[in-house]
Amino acid sequence: MTDSSKSVSRCHPAGWPEKDLLKECSVRRGRHSGPGGQHRNKVETAVDILHEPSGINAFAAERRSPEENRQTAIRRLRLRLAVCIRQVHFAEVYPSRLWRSRCRNQKMHCSEHHADFPALLAESLDAIDAKDYDVRRAAAALGCSTSQLVRFVGRVPEALRLVNDAREQRGQKRLKT
Repeated sequence: MTDSSKSVSRCHPAGWPEKDLLKECSVRRGRHSGPGGQHRNKVETAVDILHEPSGINAFAAERRSPEENRQTAIRRLRLRLAVCIRQVHFAEVYPSRLWRSRCRNQKMHCSEHHADFPALLAESLDAIDAKDYDVRRAAAALGCSTSQLVRFVGRVPEALRLVNDAREQRGQKRLKT
């Protein structure tokens, strides 16, 4: 096993380098209707990416450029992987180097548009899951404030919905952003 594959196997698929992520995906291009007129109907600019091990897919067709749609689909796939795949190995949570570089003075410093965001979202959801959806304990383990963690997860409505559904099943109050 190479050094790069060792590091990939330890981190969440949402944080894998694009090349490694796409090795586990099938990518289909096709035509799609919508704005763009005749060019859109003649050229295969739509991109559908399926992460084969998980069955999670992402689609993009809003741009006229196939490369822009591919990048959008990869970004959407990373976010869906972050929300849908949990990698909880232990009850103890140790923030990654990436998390520690983005969390200073108990505040998260990462825009949802940044390339690091899906990996950080996956890490935060894994920590919340490891702490049985007790967000206060997860935030303490990650070294950020509870409100910062809730706001961070709340940037992706699907992620907040997942956390709130799990909390509700456990008899805990729903989180608000």
